[in-house]
Amino acid sequence: MATNSIAMSAGLIARRRTGRRVIGAFTRHAVLIGFCAVALLPVYFMTVNAFKARSEYTTNKLGLPLHPTLKTLGTALGGGDLYWWLLNSLIVTLLSVALSTALAALAAYPISLMRWKPGPVVLGALIALLVVPPIVLIVPIFEMVVHLDQLNTYHTVIIIYAGIMLPFSTFLLCSFFSTISPALIEAARIDGASVWRIFWEIVLPLSGSALVTVAIVQSLWVWNEVLIAVVFLQEQGLRTLMVGLTIFNSRYRVDVPVVMAGMLWATVPMVTLYLLGQRFFIRGLTAGAVKG
Repeated sequence: MATNSIAMSAGLIARRRTGRRVIGAFTRHAVLIGFCAVALLPVYFMTVNAFKARSEYTTNKLGLPLHPTLKTLGTALGGGDLYWWLLNSLIVTLLSVALSTALAALAAYPISLMRWKPGPVVLGALIALLVVPPIVLIVPIFEMVVHLDQLNTYHTVIIIYAGIMLPFSTFLLCSFFSTISPALIEAARIDGASVWRIFWEIVLPLSGSALVTVAIVQSLWVWNEVLIAVVFLQEQGLRTLMVGLTIFNSRYRVDVPVVMAGMLWATVPMVTLYLLGQRFFIRGLTAGAVKG
């Protein structure tokens, strides 16, 4: 009799615990779904209205387009200087990301994998630079650029972007490089491989996911950056996409679907980049979490 009572009590406790876990999981999922809905609502608004005519937008702002049209997308792409803004952003993003990633890989290699004594000090200095907000550097950099007569040039903005992104990129690559087995590097040294050969033929091929992660994060930041582009690219023909969209918004303020279409054109390249590199992006973010 006592055994049956104990068994019933244990079963009741187990059911209560299971019920609490189910309720807790349901609550967590409901909260996460709510946050996702709030985050995706502007994306939904932009996407559905980019395929509406102006007349339909006035009567159906949040619903799906009843008569979808591509004319709005064509108007946005053909209106103003959107072509040039897209091209300028592509040039600045590609070159600054390539430069910053290359320099970060070259810096992270000796810090993480070579017997370089100042390595920890340099890494600590780079981590300290992460807390410096870029906005405090704008005035001194602007004075220097004006003094050198390099205002309104692509290479100035590219160097500034690469320099600002370099500490974070180096820190991320250091975390990944430290997971590469030291025995593998030592075996390559014993076989007579030079420092550069180890870097090109061992370290970089093993670091593809980390390099893609760094490139995606940098590309998202440069593509969406406004302040530096406004200050250092003041000529009309040199404006980047995000700066140009402010003018675009003022020009088509009454025609909201055209504005949404312009925003959609600005979003597509980065969404495509993320989707193409998503697998490497997730792997690169988690690679340095546990040292192999």
